[in-house]
Amino acid sequence: METPAFGHAAVAAPHQLACETGQRILIQGGNAIEAMIAMAATVGVVYPHMNSLGGDGFWLVTDTRKRVRFIQACGPAGAGATIAAYRELGHDTIPARGALAALTVPGAVGGWQVAREMAKAFGGQLPLELLLEDAIRHAREGVPVSPSQARVEPREYDGLKTAPGFADAFMKDGKPLAAGETMKQPALAGLLEQLVHAGLEDFYRGDVGREIAADLDRAGSFVTREDLQRFEARVREPLGVRIEGATLYNGPPPTQGLSALIIMSLFERLGVKRGGGFEHIHGLVEAIKRATAVRDRVIADPAIMTVDPASYLTPAFLDREAGGISMTRAGTTPLPGADGDTIWMGAIDRDGIAVSYIQSVFWDYGSGMVLPRTGLLMQNRGMSFSLDPRALNPLAPGRLPFHTLSPATALFDDGRVMPYGTMGGDAQPQILAQTFSRFRFGASLAEALDAPRFILGRDASGKKPVLRMENRFDEGLLNALDRAGHPVAVIDAPYADSFGHSGALVRHPASGRIDAAHDPRSDGGALGV
Repeated sequence: METPAFGHAAVAAPHQLACETGQRILIQGGNAIEAMIAMAATVGVVYPHMNSLGGDGFWLVTDTRKRVRFIQACGPAGAGATIAAYRELGHDTIPARGALAALTVPGAVGGWQVAREMAKAFGGQLPLELLLEDAIRHAREGVPVSPSQARVEPREYDGLKTAPGFADAFMKDGKPLAAGETMKQPALAGLLEQLVHAGLEDFYRGDVGREIAADLDRAGSFVTREDLQRFEARVREPLGVRIEGATLYNGPPPTQGLSALIIMSLFERLGVKRGGGFEHIHGLVEAIKRATAVRDRVIADPAIMTVDPASYLTPAFLDREAGGISMTRAGTTPLPGADGDTIWMGAIDRDGIAVSYIQSVFWDYGSGMVLPRTGLLMQNRGMSFSLDPRALNPLAPGRLPFHTLSPATALFDDGRVMPYGTMGGDAQPQILAQTFSRFRFGASLAEALDAPRFILGRDASGKKPVLRMENRFDEGLLNALDRAGHPVAVIDAPYADSFGHSGALVRHPASGRIDAAHDPRSDGGALGV
């Protein structure tokens, strides 16, 4: 399977319109960061079941000197979001939909703001009007509903369709918009136009922020205007780990990037030589189990963590964990957490600046609440908090929720740069490991993204582990996994949305050629110049 290749610069995204936006910015002289800002705005309009401006975002940016920086653009719980407040309203857990689910500040636009300053430091000069032009047009004039949006079967649908503003924005005659129907978002277009006029800062500290806060207050959310005014995205150091021939990077807490790095570090130590067979799949599954156990013990708001996540990436720890893996029998399986809906996009420009970016509202359509004055769809990422004060990350005002988002980048010793990533909620590190390991075993990017996937998750009862697998795996492999003790369940689909929408790009240093591809399970692809 041939991977699209581009001579100078390229982008990859799960929606074709986001690809076209990124390509246009590159053609007009923008760098990879500017292209990504524009793509993030477009995809936030055209793919609302997966992400929005009312969600969070995480960036890995690799500059021309191969320095990797992480932009943390996730918002904290609002000032009124306390365990006592939810208990007084009769809740034992945080609701999935509606105003009480929208309890954290949306951070994505703050990330665009930080990224734009970074883009200028690398010579970016494109005006905000140009970067947001496509997003404004698509919101104002409308776009056809994508096949992915039409296919989605939202969880807790009754709560979703009754969330304030949801039906008006994304339903027609009491039913979800069908594929191909025109979806217009005029209020969101107005928000974007105001940002062009006043700057991205206005989202938090200007007229847009005032309107957002007023709508949230009327709906009963615990996020206040002061919460918005205080928010700032941050530049942080990523987590990194050495494997043979490359250094892998991912996000630090509160993301689960640590889990993704542990998986590949453990898998490398198992000595598997060939992709696609029993040792490959079994080895990944066993590494996933151990990485998940670490994640569930330690990852929380970094302000309250008591351990250094880098301590789990030391050779001593990884050697010990790998030594406990049997290559013939399945080990004990921790119960992974919840699904989530997300977009991953990547970009590399002619100078070699590379971006790996994730933007998300957590569940499909997030909280479902669409603010009337701005058209902003609010996330429900705060569901990751617990109302148990003894939990790893209990709810408290100003605290960051746990994030499944895991943008990845690999820097190879031979000079290649590879931003890659996926949607998939809790399973993102699992999907990243499958894509990257297949690529390492010699598959092209297109082949690695097309290959059948598995997800270690929960069964229908939510109480037992199950290894769900797309139905393109070899029957002999399935039987071998079953004999080894894996609880295999083959789904009746060759390509399933729930198994992730992944993408990747690779830049070759000598020629500057960029290979780029996105998942056949999504509605996107790759474009470039």
